[in-house]
Amino acid sequence: MSGRLVEEEIEMERFVWRARWTIAWWLLVAGLAPTGSAAQGAEATPGPAPTPTVQRPVDDYDRGTPRSAVRGLFAACGAMDYKRAAEFLDLRRIRVTEREDVGPVLARQLCLVLDRTVWIDLEQLSDTPEGDREDGLPPRRESLAVVPTAEKPTRLFLERVPREDGVLIWKVAADTVARIPALYQEFGYGPLEEYLPKPFFEWMFLGVRLWQWIGFLLLGTISWAAAWVLTRILVRVGRTIVSQSWVPLSEDAVVVMRAPLHALLALVLFRSQVPLLALSVRSAHFVQGLTGAGIVLAVAWLLMRAVDVVARSIEERATNRQAVASLLPLGRRATKVFLAGLTLLAALQNLGFDVTSVLAGLGIGGLAVALAGQKTLEHLFGGITLVADQPVRVGEVCRIGDKIGVVEDIGLRSTRIRTLDRTVLSIPNGEFASMQIENFSRRDRIRLAATLGLRYETTPDQLRYVLVELKKLLLSHPKVSPEPARVRFAGFGAYSLDIELLAYIETSEHEEFLAVREDLFLRIMDIVAESGTAFAFPSHTVYCGADSGIDLARQQAAETQVREWRAQHRLWLPYPPEEEAAAIRGSLAYPPPGSAIS
Repeated sequence: MSGRLVEEEIEMERFVWRARWTIAWWLLVAGLAPTGSAAQGAEATPGPAPTPTVQRPVDDYDRGTPRSAVRGLFAACGAMDYKRAAEFLDLRRIRVTEREDVGPVLARQLCLVLDRTVWIDLEQLSDTPEGDREDGLPPRRESLAVVPTAEKPTRLFLERVPREDGVLIWKVAADTVARIPALYQEFGYGPLEEYLPKPFFEWMFLGVRLWQWIGFLLLGTISWAAAWVLTRILVRVGRTIVSQSWVPLSEDAVVVMRAPLHALLALVLFRSQVPLLALSVRSAHFVQGLTGAGIVLAVAWLLMRAVDVVARSIEERATNRQAVASLLPLGRRATKVFLAGLTLLAALQNLGFDVTSVLAGLGIGGLAVALAGQKTLEHLFGGITLVADQPVRVGEVCRIGDKIGVVEDIGLRSTRIRTLDRTVLSIPNGEFASMQIENFSRRDRIRLAATLGLRYETTPDQLRYVLVELKKLLLSHPKVSPEPARVRFAGFGAYSLDIELLAYIETSEHEEFLAVREDLFLRIMDIVAESGTAFAFPSHTVYCGADSGIDLARQQAAETQVREWRAQHRLWLPYPPEEEAAAIRGSLAYPPPGSAIS
C-alpha cells in the first residue's frame, strides 16, 4: 500500500470519528436534557457518578499502554530478540503463513530505522490503556514518531488492536508496518549487509556495532593523513605569501600554526564523514558533540598561537617604545584567559551542557568568589592600574621602600623585580600600586651633591681661590648642566671649613653618572692641592705656648662704648632702633672690594 493511500485512509478515519462524536453530542443535548420537574430533581441530585478507570490489561509482553508497549519494543531491540520484538507489530495484513518469517525481519528493520532517525522520549507517551484522548487522533491511535525521510516527514503510529482472546493491546499500527521496508531502504546499511558477515552487525559495544568501530578507525586514519597533506600545502603557501608581502610576520610564525591547523583540519574532515557510519541517534549526537568540542579546542589553540605570533611581532617592532613593551605581556595573558573562558563555554555547549545554567551559576558564584577572593581581585586591579598609569615599566630601575632593582615582569597578580643583589623580589600588585615608587630610569639628569671640608689652617685667600676654581670647573665641564652649578662656602664645621657643591650631570644612565662624578672629584683634588691647602679630617690640635692674655685697652674701649649706648638709650638689644637701622641698611660693600663682579 502506498504512502498516499495510507494518509488518505487515516484522514477518512479521523472524519468518521469526528462525525460520530458530533451526532452523539447533539442527541445528548436535544433528547436527554432534563425538563420541568425532572430538571428540579436533577438539581437536587448530586450528579452523575464518575466513569470508572479502565484497568490495565494483563499481557505477557506488557502491551497494555502505549508507553509500556514502546518500552517493551525497545527492550527487545536492545537484546536483539527480534522474534519477541515482532510481537509488538500489527501483522494482520500479512499472511499467517509468512508472519513467523517476515515478522522478525520487519522488527529488526524498524528497530534500526528508529535507532538511526528519532529519539523517542518514553515519558511523552501516554501511560493509560485508552491512550491520549487530546492529541487530535482517533481514540485507538497514538503517534509514535516522525521520521525525516528524503521526500517528506513520515509519521509512525501505534494502534490499539484486539489480541487473539479479544483483549485490547497496543502495537505498531498496520499502516506503519507497511512502510517499514521503504524506510529501511533509505536508512538501512545498504550494500554493506551483502558483503560483510553478520557478526559485524550483531556485535555491539557502547551502542556502536563492530563495523562502525572499524569505520571509526579508518575514518580517523584517513582524516589525519589528509589533514597532514593539506597542512603542509597551506603552510608552504602561507610562507610564500608572508615572504613576498608587506605583512610584518616572519616565516617561522606560519610554521608555528602547523600543529593546531593539522588538528583542526583532521577533526573537520572526520566530522564531515561521520554520517557514513550510520550511527544511532544517540551515538551520532555524542560523536557530533565530542568532535564539535574538539574543533572548538583546536580553534582556541590556533588563536592562542596567533596571539603569541602577533605579540612577538609587535614586540620586535616596538623595541624603543617602553609603554608597548610593558603592556604586551599583560595584554597577551588577558587575551588568552578570555579565549580560554569562551572555549570552555563553547566546549560545554557542544557536549550538551546547558551553558545558560552554567552562566547563571557563575553569576551567583561570582559574588561568593568576589567576597572570598578580595585580595586576589585587589591584586588583579592593581596590575591593571600599573599598566594603565605606568609608574614603572618593564626594564626600568626603581626604588620601592628600601629596595632598588630592575622591573622584570608585571603580571596579573604580582610584579617581579631583580634587586641589586640579583635576587627576585615579588610584590603583589595591590601593595605595589599603593607604595611610593621612585623611578630612576626616567630621570633627565642626575643630581651631584658633595660637601668639601678644608683644614682650618686654610687662609681666606686660599679659600677664595678654591671657590673660584671649583666654579670654573663646573661651568667648563661638558657633562655638567650650567643651571644650577653652585659652589658656596657653607660654614665652619667641627674640624673643617665646609664648601657645598651642587650640580646636575647631563645623563640618565647611572654608569655614566659614576664616571663623570669620578672625573669631577679627581679634578677637585687637583684644585685643592694647587691652592696649597688640604682636606680636613677629624683631629684635635693642641697649641703649647705663652698666653698673651686679654687686650686691656680694647676691653676698656668696648665697655666705654656700651656705657655710652646705654646712657643714650641706643643699645641695640634686643632690637635695633628703626631710624639707625634704616640709616645703615645696604651701606656695606658687597661683593667685597676686588671681586670680579664688583
